[in-house]
Amino acid sequence: METVEEPTIDPLPPGATARWTFGGLPWWLLGIIATIVLIGFQIFTNETWRQGFNFISGGITLTLLVTVGGFVIAIVLGLVIGLARLSPNKILQNLAMYYIEVIRGVPVLVTILFISIVGFGQLWPEDIIGIDKPNKALRGTLALGIIYAAFIAEVFRAGIESIPNGQREAGMSIGLSKRQILRFIVLPQAIRNIMPALGNDLIALLKDSSLVSVIAVRELTQMTKLWTGSSFQFLPGYLILTAFYLTLTVSLSLLLRWYERHIATPGH
Repeated sequence: METVEEPTIDPLPPGATARWTFGGLPWWLLGIIATIVLIGFQIFTNETWRQGFNFISGGITLTLLVTVGGFVIAIVLGLVIGLARLSPNKILQNLAMYYIEVIRGVPVLVTILFISIVGFGQLWPEDIIGIDKPNKALRGTLALGIIYAAFIAEVFRAGIESIPNGQREAGMSIGLSKRQILRFIVLPQAIRNIMPALGNDLIALLKDSSLVSVIAVRELTQMTKLWTGSSFQFLPGYLILTAFYLTLTVSLSLLLRWYERHIATPGH
């Protein structure tokens, strides 16, 4: 006996809007906002907290510069390594794999110390090239870019491999070269697909920017260490630092969620 499927009914008629339910509220977000508001209240009402905020906030610019600079370096270097990873040349493949596995196999903190102190410190050929050693902030930025390039290279590789071969064959059929196919067909689609993953790496890099404090870069974490070390106000200091990072990372996370919904909408 043939079964007849019942038609599905859209619970919301055209033009209707969904209503929030108690269980559907983003309580996690409300909790984070409440935490930031409580810390902000202490800053506005307590002189000690306000002094800590004014001192620690001096590191926000450097935190953002290290994050953005490191991410740009990681994108460019990661794309090059990702393409080498997909190259038919076995030497390039193995060099790319060596780089990726070495960087991913060593703790981030150890790599930052090695690159900053050894690579751009003891091994820097200042006498040969006639260029002074990079300052600490630049060393930290370069170190984070080199580290995250290994992770982003794998993101690019996965994005490029996700494009169907039919796209490449269509490009070849109209006379495009391999380079043109990569530039005009594969990469634009791959980048669209990997944007959420790149956004997650940006958030991770923002948090790991705190690690450059070990080489005395005066970003948010180092400024907090300096203030708490002189005032012994550890609770206010690290709660203020927490509020800074929560504000930055949650803002980026919400922007990333919006983008994911945007590209999932037909026509975008």
